[in-house]
Amino acid sequence: MIKFEDISFLYWLAALPVFFVLFYYMILQRKARMKKLGELGLIKRLMPEQPKQKLWWKFGVYSLIYILIIIGLANPQVGSKLEKVERQGVDLMIALDVSNSMLAEDIKPNRLERAKRAISKLVDKLEGDRIGIVVFAGRAYTQLPITSDYSAAKLFINTIDTDVVPTQGTSIGQAINLSMEAFEKSKHDKAIIVITDGEDHDDNPVAAAEEAVKNNISVYTIGIGLPEGAPIPTFSNGKKTGFKKDLSGKTVVTKLDEITLQKVAAAGKGIYVRANNTTAGLKDVFDRINKMEKQKYEAKIFSDYEDRFQIFLALALLILVLDLFISDKRSKLSGRINIFETKTSNNE
Repeated sequence: MIKFEDISFLYWLAALPVFFVLFYYMILQRKARMKKLGELGLIKRLMPEQPKQKLWWKFGVYSLIYILIIIGLANPQVGSKLEKVERQGVDLMIALDVSNSMLAEDIKPNRLERAKRAISKLVDKLEGDRIGIVVFAGRAYTQLPITSDYSAAKLFINTIDTDVVPTQGTSIGQAINLSMEAFEKSKHDKAIIVITDGEDHDDNPVAAAEEAVKNNISVYTIGIGLPEGAPIPTFSNGKKTGFKKDLSGKTVVTKLDEITLQKVAAAGKGIYVRANNTTAGLKDVFDRINKMEKQKYEAKIFSDYEDRFQIFLALALLILVLDLFISDKRSKLSGRINIFETKTSNNE
């Protein structure tokens, strides 16, 4: 198990593209100044100790040193002691719709991204609870088996997009059934939260919710989207190219199907909440789930971590020293060897 003591330092890695742009601008400015001095080819022959390749090498080396220092400051830690502990909490499965309609932007920045952010914030609030994730569109798949490893949960949440399920549709019933299978057989209360726009459901989600109640599982639904709906964006190479159209050429508008989601929540002995641009609805649902009976379970966790920052800082220092030593040797050697010298014969 690896974690960072202070992950905020890693944000400084975002400065690397800025450094690259500034460095490239410096190269262009240097080239422009050399042109002003005279013919570029002649200038380069007069300054062989400053080749462009050496500048790029320096930039690469110092970029690597920068990366190692930033990682060292974030202090990677390795779990060194694994212990069994007894925890108490609620088992919770999140069933998240990843169909293309979730790309609609009536909820900013879009329905799917807003749902992912809300789930991530929910994970931050969990204390002893276990969580799992099912993604669904035309079919349902387990994205994350039920776990108490919140770091892994947030990692999996970040990887979710509309491409993880190739079949389009909205199989809410299948998602509920698959979520039920993830739970251990017990008489303790459990919960499923379905986050979807509810449109174009391909099965019988109400029957699935009724079956869940028979297994001591409550089903909550969160409608993500607005009733008036929004068009579905289309993308090519990551850039928006327009909106999805039907066979007649009209723009397809995806609307929130609240009636279905209300029926599912009623059948599942849960509640329905509509998300909007100010709230994602998960807080209201989680407040209800928090009142459920907690169950005890055993979990293996790392109780002790060892710092590894010194490895990265030592590597950075070593590369810096080696670069200074090699660069100095190379400069002395290049001064002795003039590869640009023109040999003349004795006859001339």
